[in-house]
Amino acid sequence: MNRPPEPTPDASLAMDAFARRVAAHLTEASSELPYDVAERLRAARMQALERRKRPATAHATRPVVQDSIVHLGGGAAALGGGGEGGTWWRALISAVPLTALLAGLVFINISQDETLATEMAEVDTALLADDLPPSAYADPGFVQYLRASGQNP
Repeated sequence: MNRPPEPTPDASLAMDAFARRVAAHLTEASSELPYDVAERLRAARMQALERRKRPATAHATRPVVQDSIVHLGGGAAALGGGGEGGTWWRALISAVPLTALLAGLVFINISQDETLATEMAEVDTALLADDLPPSAYADPGFVQYLRASGQNP
């Protein structure tokens, strides 16, 4: 696991000064916010200050690998780390749902194309088999006319 390098004392002081400047600007702008938003921001600031004051322990930052589950400090867990032999197998298994989804989408597309082609063929057949005036062919409601007249377009 790669970790960022620890900041030097000078960099830490510069980050703290920057944070103070940002906090001052936010405090100035917070006077224009509605009361409920200001209270949520105040509560979030208090939580951030509490987290900042807590000392970081080595146990909370170091993951523990146990039976293919990585336990992170703070109760979070992530799968992985069980060994290199099973990585290709996991990749293959994770690709199965994606493949099924793509196959389903292709099937739906083909089915809709066939349905549309069938409907258009029925309308064309009705047009060619019926004696209608030429103005009926130009009518935008012609398909509705065919359906209303009992023919199956």
